[in-house]
Amino acid sequence: MANKMYRPKKEEIKTQKTSTNFSVKKNGNSKKKPYDEYSKDDFVAEIEQLKKRKKYGVVWEEQEEKFDKDTIGKLPVLKEVKTREIETDKKAPVNLLVEGDNYHSLSVLNYTHEKSVDVIYIDPPYNTGNKDFIYNDSYVDREDAYRHSKWLSFMAKRLKLAKNILKDAGAIFISIDDNEMYQLKMLMDDIFDERNFIANFIWNKKNVVQNDARFASTNHEYVLCYAKNIDQLGKFQLLPRTEELDARYNNPDDDPRGSWTSVALQAKSGTEANRYKIKFPNGVVWEPVPGTYPRLTKESLMKAYKEDRLWFGKSGKNVPRLKKYLSEVKRGVVSNSILLPEDVGSTQSAKETIKRILGINVFETPKPVGLIERFIKLVAGEDGIILDFFAGSGTAGHSVLRLNKTDKGKRQFILCTNDEDNNGTGLGVATDICYPRIKKVIEGYTDANNHKKIAGLDGNLKYFKTSFVDATPTDDNKKKLTDQSTEMLCVRENTFEEVLNKKDFKIFKNDRKHMGIVFDQSAIADFKKEARKIKGPIHTYIFSLEDEDFAPELEDMDGRIIVSPIPEVILRVYRRIFSIKI
Repeated sequence: MANKMYRPKKEEIKTQKTSTNFSVKKNGNSKKKPYDEYSKDDFVAEIEQLKKRKKYGVVWEEQEEKFDKDTIGKLPVLKEVKTREIETDKKAPVNLLVEGDNYHSLSVLNYTHEKSVDVIYIDPPYNTGNKDFIYNDSYVDREDAYRHSKWLSFMAKRLKLAKNILKDAGAIFISIDDNEMYQLKMLMDDIFDERNFIANFIWNKKNVVQNDARFASTNHEYVLCYAKNIDQLGKFQLLPRTEELDARYNNPDDDPRGSWTSVALQAKSGTEANRYKIKFPNGVVWEPVPGTYPRLTKESLMKAYKEDRLWFGKSGKNVPRLKKYLSEVKRGVVSNSILLPEDVGSTQSAKETIKRILGINVFETPKPVGLIERFIKLVAGEDGIILDFFAGSGTAGHSVLRLNKTDKGKRQFILCTNDEDNNGTGLGVATDICYPRIKKVIEGYTDANNHKKIAGLDGNLKYFKTSFVDATPTDDNKKKLTDQSTEMLCVRENTFEEVLNKKDFKIFKNDRKHMGIVFDQSAIADFKKEARKIKGPIHTYIFSLEDEDFAPELEDMDGRIIVSPIPEVILRVYRRIFSIKI
């Protein structure tokens, strides 16, 4: 009677139905069918699944994306668009712009940049229901019953891949508003672990009050920040002190130790046993007011008096305060979690920046360069790598270029974006907005507002598109993946300058190292002849249908050739990501 219709008792199902369909997993396949077609076995299977679910956290209906079907049985690779390469300084870092669905871009980066990125900043769709989030080629509106599930499914896939790309000492910053803020916080707690939560920055995005708002003028957005591993990150870097902060220090008594400000001798924390009353040699009597306690012991306070570190006012008889010297403070400040337009820019200033560069308004709520610069400064050093896989207008790239120009840094950016039509304007996001902006910022442009020439910030850029090869595990497909892997390997090794281009092997370099690719094992001997002309080790990728190390063929090279078999080194990553046999 296993297939007889079964009506469960209330106590057997203690979960709230959110739709008329349940999802039952049998033999690894997920099947949906109407509630009234459920058998007792179906209900038992569903209850067992529910018991395995987390007792606390965000739960959503997994949604299949269009590319899941379009690219089934295929593996992503990179293909360079040579006509869009930009080079102004061969010694400067090479930045990357990848056009394609960011899920596939992140898949490739999981191989080329695993645990390599210092800072991830993203500005994903906010899912407002107002044509800002496209899912499976359609806008998701407010009436969509699966609106939040689609967004969470979309974000979870990408955030899991992004986590693998971050350094252990890296951090991710995500702009968001109230529509998905609380869902995102719980999703990030799940993927990155809530112990790695750092801060929820509040960005005051505009200086004006919106008087036509129905209830309140919403002037802020959020930026959620998580560390990959908070113990490895340690702490944020200090921000440079401003002239305004230093102006608080002066030297009214010509103290030879320099400018100072003063702080009270009392604090709110302490015990009654710590309280005391003291009379200084100048006749002033001091004791903490009720409810407060001394900052210093009686001995330390008297020592400060003898060293002229107390200020009794111009009269010399006021309540004393402790001097705090500018020379003794940290040469930097901790970031505030509230970010003001005058410090990091506003939505309006961001729109004006883009319009001056491109001559048009392209987004309603772009982020200012100063905002992303702030986050980069907190985590990345002068040679850090910054990733934005919702690149949009390319503000993150602009931020990196400006920082490098300011402090002569060697930071690199990676921008990933699709080329979908921007809000019906006919402009492709990658080809007509992001790339032109970066190109103009690097090379210089004429300000669209005042027609003045703006000097370029300099820099280099490689432009790639995602492409695909067949994943069916045949020898022929492995060879095809190897043949298509050149750009990926150059990106991984950061070696873009071609030294030698033979039919069966290639050699590339940067200013620090060389990289070789051998497409046919029979060419190893010829490759070795060229390798002997090069000083230092050469990381070399050699085609192999198996996971070979080629030690016998290379034993006469004194360990200078470091071998990785391809495509196996790539396939190991893709097996983890796509969970398929390849």
